[in-house]
Amino acid sequence: MSEADLVTAASLDGAPEDAASLDGPALEAPPPAAEREGKPMVARWYAVQVASSCEKKVKATLEQRAITLGVDSRILEIEIPQTPAVKLKKDGSRQAAEEKVFPGYVLVRMMLDEDTMMAVRSTPNVINFVGQEERRSTGRARGHIKPRPLTRQEVDRIFKRAAEKKPVVKVDLAEGDQILVTAGPFKDFQGEVIEVSGERSKLKALLSIFGRETPVELEFAQISKQS
Repeated sequence: MSEADLVTAASLDGAPEDAASLDGPALEAPPPAAEREGKPMVARWYAVQVASSCEKKVKATLEQRAITLGVDSRILEIEIPQTPAVKLKKDGSRQAAEEKVFPGYVLVRMMLDEDTMMAVRSTPNVINFVGQEERRSTGRARGHIKPRPLTRQEVDRIFKRAAEKKPVVKVDLAEGDQILVTAGPFKDFQGEVIEVSGERSKLKALLSIFGRETPVELEFAQISKQS
């Protein structure tokens, strides 16, 4: 499933209190709606759109809320598909990092019912489930989003992509930055970045060679960024 497939439109504040009788045992909480209707509860994967850069915060908060709201037996897994990355620091050193496969989304394996839906939707920084919008019969307001479970093929593709993707090199460089070449035949030359290729761990820079601006391809390990 491509990232474009995930794009979509974008309270419970406490757990229900246990009801107890003074003259008898505590009353049991009612079963989930699907069980009351005689339907089997099946856990499926759902994609949830979240605020930018809040994936980890949503995962941690939802895990805790699931326990507080008593739905942790139905919200089973919360995942942020990621692939290894290498971050190149200004001093040339490398730091292990992770790159999100689908920034702005988390995957939740859950048994979908009214309680679990509300637990997810009311979690801070959650925008909505990925699904189909049910249009309102009147007015121009946006309709309700009906969560769409991911197919087995989609889930396999997402996690396979995260497992097989080659590490990405992330570097704090952009076009127009000034650099100093620290290794190789152009050592001690200064120049300006004109292109950055993170996947190849290389960049192109304009260096002044014999008084002329010349584009030169360099590896990230051969340069340092000038402040």
